[in-house]
Amino acid sequence: MISAEVSLYPVETLDSDRVITESLQALNDHQLQYDIGSLSTQIHGEPDHVWSALRSLHERAQALGNEVVMVVTISNGT
Repeated sequence: MISAEVSLYPVETLDSDRVITESLQALNDHQLQYDIGSLSTQIHGEPDHVWSALRSLHERAQALGNEVVMVVTISNGT
């Protein structure tokens, strides 16, 4: 089990809230637990699921908002 704290920052868009909200829906496609906070989202699960979810999150945000910065902290603890 690993955990990740992820923050997503759409760049050069007037609708960053929409990009973030719609991008976070990508997490529903993965078998993991997550908690959405005001500044970051905590993800917990098996390593392959967490890594896959992070990639999906980034790809969806990029598709919606073009340029995006994603900051991730990974821990092998829960």
